[in-house]
Amino acid sequence: MEGNGDFWQTCLEWGRVIGWRVLVAAIVFVICRAVSLGARRLIRTACVRVEKLDLTLAPVLCSVTSVLIYTVGLVVVLDYFGMNASSLVAIIGAAGLTIGLALKDTLSNIAAGIMLLILNPFRVGDFVECAGRSGTVQSVNLFNVVLQTADGLFVSLPNSSVWAADIINYTRNGKRRVSVTVGISYSDDVDRGLEVLRQVAAKESRFLGEPAPEAAVSNLGESAVELTLRGWTTVENYWDVLFALNRQAKLSIEAAGLSIPFPQRDVHLVPSAAAK
Repeated sequence: MEGNGDFWQTCLEWGRVIGWRVLVAAIVFVICRAVSLGARRLIRTACVRVEKLDLTLAPVLCSVTSVLIYTVGLVVVLDYFGMNASSLVAIIGAAGLTIGLALKDTLSNIAAGIMLLILNPFRVGDFVECAGRSGTVQSVNLFNVVLQTADGLFVSLPNSSVWAADIINYTRNGKRRVSVTVGISYSDDVDRGLEVLRQVAAKESRFLGEPAPEAAVSNLGESAVELTLRGWTTVENYWDVLFALNRQAKLSIEAAGLSIPFPQRDVHLVPSAAAK
């Protein structure tokens, strides 16, 4: 009977120890969860308030912060249970190195995605040209950049290819320069042609006042004197203004009595010796 009593007493002691440690682990988990939720709210608030931060960066920062908090909590729990945390860290490091070598291409996309999110060369909604593709940015995440082309196509680009290529952002500066070139005959009055283009620019209300629109002789072509009208407009109005100016420039040049020549070739047939 005494042996049975000692056995149950030992089981009770072990139960108390294990129960207390499980309770401590649960408390640590609850604390980590509360800290993680609070950190997520702070990060989202900071990304909304700080204008220079892109909103697409918030989910990534939240995920990384949560992983770090739970990792610290796991190390604390394992240390409380009497496990060697340094050995666990070494095992995790070796496993991470092995996984990193196996997934180097994926990790390069992740690294490039983090750099894109931090340096922020473009945001969701920007019209960009990169890696040989152009379109409106739909999403930016840790693995790829999703574009929608002007004709509605879905394009997914790996972050590594985007990061390694030149990036042209047509939206970032908020304005773009519109250029329209029209040719007139060498026999026409150049000053008259420039005046016509200036009148076209004056009637276009979507042009910005600064920089002011300008008209100039841009090239002396083979069959025409090329006149160019340049002006600045907002990104939203760029295509509408470009199409309208192309139409109005042609109509105005013709209405002013100026001609728009087209390339011509004079062909001279020389008879051969046999024909002579």
